Amino acid sequence: MTRENIRTTDGGTIELFSTGAELASAGSGVVVVPASMVTAADYTRFAQKLSASLGRPVHSFNRRGRGSSSPQPEDYTLDVDIHDLDAVMRHTSSTDVFGHSFGGAVALHAARTLPVERLAVYDPAVSVNHSVTADWTTEYEKATAAGDDDRALAVLLRGLETGSALSRMPLSMLTLANKLAAGTPLGKQMRELMKTGVREIKAIIAADMPAEPFLELPLETLIIVGEKSPAYFGVACAQIHEVLSGSSYTILPGMGHDGVNKAPDKLITALSEFFAS
Repeated sequence: MTRENIRTTDGGTIELFSTGAELASAGSGVVVVPASMVTAADYTRFAQKLSASLGRPVHSFNRRGRGSSSPQPEDYTLDVDIHDLDAVMRHTSSTDVFGHSFGGAVALHAARTLPVERLAVYDPAVSVNHSVTADWTTEYEKATAAGDDDRALAVLLRGLETGSALSRMPLSMLTLANKLAAGTPLGKQMRELMKTGVREIKAIIAADMPAEPFLELPLETLIIVGEKSPAYFGVACAQIHEVLSGSSYTILPGMGHDGVNKAPDKLITALSEFFAS
């Protein structure tokens, strides 16, 4: 794996990781757009397995507010990530894109205008006809204003519903669990990315639209939803698939929202076959 910092059109910095860079002559690489509350490092195993299966490079990057990438601006909108994805695609000469969760929302919106040839998404957190809501943000902001990061994180995790059994715990128990985990690497990471995560969910809601504009997506679009993932992912995906006649829509058996990070063989095989087509 190689690491480098690249510049964006607004003078920012994006930390880029390339797996299988020596395979560049084999064809376009695949750019991975990460989810919220995670970093590029959380996709290392996925990138390694996909690159080995495809025989082509896989590029992941730290979105703003992570690693050595520039901070997320206070006036952040989805356009920031779209422009950054454009910079990564240009730098790596890649035309294939894979997005996970929030990264899937970025990829779906970006692929309407960027030169994406093949697009695959897993549990994209895109809002179509108000499929994503965040009534919990008021309670989150009240907790942060009171300096109670443990409770704020609990409200965020319950609101996103992506932590399976963890996110279904009573708020008091989840708050205590966060307090106990505060010193662990995962606990520290979630606290560091809390603010960016809330900005990102608000940006998704602000970018809500009907399904019809997604007709501008590439004909070769693969939509994957985890069988055990929160239902709201499937609501938006079904609407996009309905209007995009060339898309493929599949449910990955036995997998939840973290299916990408677990990199099961059945997901790698599905993506390899798609990106090799």
